[in-house]
Amino acid sequence: VQLVESGGGSVQAGGSLTLSCAASGFAVAGTCMAWFRQAPGREREGVSLLGASGHTNYGDFVHGRFIVSKDNAKNTLFLKMNDLSPIDTAMYYCATATRRAYCGWSKAGYDVWGQGTQVSVSL
Repeated sequence: VQLVESGGGSVQAGGSLTLSCAASGFAVAGTCMAWFRQAPGREREGVSLLGASGHTNYGDFVHGRFIVSKDNAKNTLFLKMNDLSPIDTAMYYCATATRRAYCGWSKAGYDVWGQGTQVSVSL
C-alpha cells in the first residue's frame, strides 16, 4: 500500500495549484482519503476529507477555496487549491486508513501516509 503526492510548487498569492495523490495497493474508490498539511513549527492539520460515499469535508481555513476529488479509474486523489495565500505554505500529505474504517480529522486514525509535496506561496 503506497501513496505518492505530486503537484506542489511555488506560486504567488492568488494563484492556484492542483495536488495529486497516486494510490497503489488499494482502491481509492472504496475508502476515505484525507489531505493534511504541516507548516514549519506547527502541528499537522486536516485540510480535506473525501469519504467512500463521496461526502466531502474541509478545514475551517479553506473558506471554499479548495476542492477535493478523485479519479477512480486512475486510482488518484486530487486537491485543487485556488486563491492561495502565504499562510497556505506547508508540506501537504495525503493519507488513508487501511486497518479500520476511519474518516475524521485525527492524524492517529490514518496508518498510510505519502511522503508529502511542498507548497510555497509568496506575496
